[in-house]
Amino acid sequence: MDIVQTIVLALIQGVTEFLPISSSAHLILPSQLLGWEDQGLAFDVAVHFGSLLAVMVYFRHDIVRLTHGWLSTGFTTQPNDDGRLAWFIAIATVPALLAGALGHGWIEEHARSTTLLALTTIGFGLLLGLADRRREQTRTLAQMTLWMALIIGLAQAIAFIPGTSRSGITLTAALFLGMLRVDAARFSFLLSIPLILAAALWLTLRLFQANVAVDMGLLLLGVAVSALSAWLCIHFFLAFIQRLGMMPFVYYRLVLGSILLLFFVE
Repeated sequence: MDIVQTIVLALIQGVTEFLPISSSAHLILPSQLLGWEDQGLAFDVAVHFGSLLAVMVYFRHDIVRLTHGWLSTGFTTQPNDDGRLAWFIAIATVPALLAGALGHGWIEEHARSTTLLALTTIGFGLLLGLADRRREQTRTLAQMTLWMALIIGLAQAIAFIPGTSRSGITLTAALFLGMLRVDAARFSFLLSIPLILAAALWLTLRLFQANVAVDMGLLLLGVAVSALSAWLCIHFFLAFIQRLGMMPFVYYRLVLGSILLLFFVE
């Protein structure tokens, strides 16, 4: 990898990690258009840590508050709002962890076709549009229930299918459950933290086992670009959806999926 490839791919990863537009659908385009080889395991580790750094810095106050609420009241029969939300995040993470552990090999082998990627980009985009048009979106994070958290967690487990988008499918589930857009997005972002951390640690373990040489300069550049672009993405996304909703992302997914079908499916 060179500097240009590092910056472009880290920027794509940082932006698409948290937007409901599917990072896998975007990462295929540079390789197809420019003939770039796979970026490698070390780069995957770097950009995952960059995304993790961004979301943890952006939501640092929430993380401190949730941690304090969980430690102080989370093990009692009546946890406060922060303690309860911390439990909901932990419980909602379990389905995705199980799906990743049990199904990752099968997905890598059988679910990586461009056709599937294009169809899921379009299909789950339409589903997001339906969810966004739901009229009764009134529930806040404080009104979330255990069943809501479980449903969103089960939806997140589907995101291992390429083209789904972890952000997109969790937002879809939350909106169908009647959550306000901004509250749905905040829960989706907070829910990403343990999953990205688990993915980064797992990739790091694989990297150590592979025992490959790495270019630390390019990896640090990847971390920095991924972190900065992800932070900006979170910041502007929360302001954007308050005014315009999810439909611009739905239209974008339809266009992207159509391009994949027309030009990259043999």
